[in-house]
Amino acid sequence: MKHFTNAYLALAFVCIVWGTTFLAIRVGVLHYPPFLFAAVRQTAAGLIIMLTGWLMYRKADLSGKWLWRQAKIGFLMITVGNGVVSWAEQYVPSGVTALVCAIMPIFTVVFNLMTPPRERLSAVVLTGMLTGLGGVALIFRDSISDLANLGYLTGILGLLVSTAGWALGSVIALRPPKMPVNALLDAGLQVTFGGIFLFCSSALLDDFSNFSWWQAEAFWSLVYLIIFGSVLAYTAYMYTLKKLPVGLATIYAYVNPLVAVVLGYWLMDEQLTIWTILSFILIVGSVFIVRQGYRKQKKTAAGSAVTATGVSYEPHKK
Repeated sequence: MKHFTNAYLALAFVCIVWGTTFLAIRVGVLHYPPFLFAAVRQTAAGLIIMLTGWLMYRKADLSGKWLWRQAKIGFLMITVGNGVVSWAEQYVPSGVTALVCAIMPIFTVVFNLMTPPRERLSAVVLTGMLTGLGGVALIFRDSISDLANLGYLTGILGLLVSTAGWALGSVIALRPPKMPVNALLDAGLQVTFGGIFLFCSSALLDDFSNFSWWQAEAFWSLVYLIIFGSVLAYTAYMYTLKKLPVGLATIYAYVNPLVAVVLGYWLMDEQLTIWTILSFILIVGSVFIVRQGYRKQKKTAAGSAVTATGVSYEPHKK
């Protein structure tokens, strides 16, 4: 019972902290160059996670093929997924950013349909995807004129690119060619590689003309993101995945946008209207529908396998 209590506490921690990261990023990029801000955050967090993984397990796969795999995932999920979000939040409010990023499962569906083994698109999953797109459209119900602002428009497009990058990286990460030797160290490698690529992006894309290291609000946002947003929240999430069913552990996806929208309204005076609330409901609902659709497909596939072979299959559990 104690393990379950700790797992629920860890899940609550993830739901709240990952919801606050959008606001922390917004504060940071108002003062620091966005790619540099993301680079420092992710590289520092990645090194801490790697060191933790090594101290805990004392084993690693450092072959060239495996390192290339971690670098590729890190580029997609961290450099593109997180770095472009940091850049976009210069122009887009944190609450809107969180809502747009919440459609990530829709991109995951698309990439699963495009990459082998291709998955079948069911009516339930398609309904969820269309619901999510409707929710995104509602975000702009009261701010359609903002799209005429080039910065805002490119920020929204950047968020779509970043969300697609995170989704593609997730699809690749969930289809490993072999079992990882040290999953925690591998995650640290991904984050560190992503941070290194972000430093390269910063050198090419950031504007350093008015840059100053000491910006109190931005500095403490950076510290918060490294310690709480990356290291502690990620570790807590890994713990919940071990102790709770995946469907329950991933409930953070429903909570994060709400936390971000409320905090943006409360602390940054970001706009909150009935259309924002309806958008949140539709997007969160779409994530739920898509996941239910996939769950139904897996049950149907498992039932067909049992019928065909006469043997049931129980997944290996550690």
